[in-house]
Amino acid sequence: MNKKYTLYSSAFLFVLVISYIFFFVIPVYEDRKRNTVISFSPISDSKIIELHNNLFIADLHADTLLWDRKLNTHHHHGHVDIPRLLQGNVGLQVFSVVTKTPRGLNLYSNDDNSDNITLLAIAQRWPVKTWKSTLHRAVYQAEKLHVAATKSSQRLKIIRTRQDLQEVITLKNGNQAVVGAILSLEGAHALEGKLENVALLFNEGYRIIGFSHFFDNELGGSAHGVKKNGITQFGLNVLRKMNHLNILADISHASPKLIDDILRHSTRPVIATHTGVQGVCNNATRNLSDEHIRKIAASGGVVGIGFWPAAICSQDVSGLIKSIRYVADLIGEDYVALGSDFDGNVQTPFDAANISVVTRALVQDGFTERQIQKIMGENIANVLLDNLPVDSETELQSNP
Repeated sequence: MNKKYTLYSSAFLFVLVISYIFFFVIPVYEDRKRNTVISFSPISDSKIIELHNNLFIADLHADTLLWDRKLNTHHHHGHVDIPRLLQGNVGLQVFSVVTKTPRGLNLYSNDDNSDNITLLAIAQRWPVKTWKSTLHRAVYQAEKLHVAATKSSQRLKIIRTRQDLQEVITLKNGNQAVVGAILSLEGAHALEGKLENVALLFNEGYRIIGFSHFFDNELGGSAHGVKKNGITQFGLNVLRKMNHLNILADISHASPKLIDDILRHSTRPVIATHTGVQGVCNNATRNLSDEHIRKIAASGGVVGIGFWPAAICSQDVSGLIKSIRYVADLIGEDYVALGSDFDGNVQTPFDAANISVVTRALVQDGFTERQIQKIMGENIANVLLDNLPVDSETELQSNP
């Protein structure tokens, strides 16, 4: 009896230890390993600090909601949390939501037959309904952001309408410690092929939708997919619904054919939330051509320049500034913005708390104060103030 009891006790202890490692150790380890900071020199120039602290700063892309990280707690790993956004004087952060990525992920050719996020969802103790549903994953991550806002003591405000954004801008101008947050979907496969889910996600707070991520889907081709095709009829229907609901289309990760089709058919500005440019970093499978950059500007959209090495062909801020300069010289400084890809399984030269490194580099490159104001956030704010819903309820009622 004692031997059997000892055996059962040992087995139970083994299962307990393995479970603890799987649910509590591995998720944090993966976050620490995959979202790192390369290096940076902190700002010491008082004039740069003063300039930076007077800017309205906006970033178009962070994948923070994917990870098991409390947003209201300052962390020493990863790139984004509310304390670090406030420390960096960020006024608006777009929180993108990843719902599926393929195993063996690469920039050239991926199918949709596998999924990394299922195991991550289980390990991070997400609700069971998220384990097999990309739609429920999108809803759950939105809920995580809403809960964080509720617990933030008014430091984090969800932006659904133009009035919400204007309120955040006014508070920032009054030196209030506040960050506005907008939800963005990275890959519309999370609609699960149903047009009515556009309105469902709109109601959850989503105001930007990227059509594709790392594989082709029901809407069209990915730059990293197998067929890399253009827009489908379902994709056209979704785009029309998005246009009606004031949801902006994001062409990051889209195939060239899909980018052309979205630009051709959209009645609202088209944006790239996180990208590089081929004129600086000739990554043709991911970065934008001059033609597409010009067309985005012609639509009234913005190009968000990413911070990670594969986007800017550099491990420091110099590649980011070269890319910003390239876009500004090509189409003007009114159409270029920040699109970090913080917490997107990437290395970046700094985290959200030290985004002032970009302000310093822009000054050193010869950008004027007015140009820096636009690039660091005003361009994004202007597009959103012109295109967010005036009123969420009215939009849904008029576009059932």
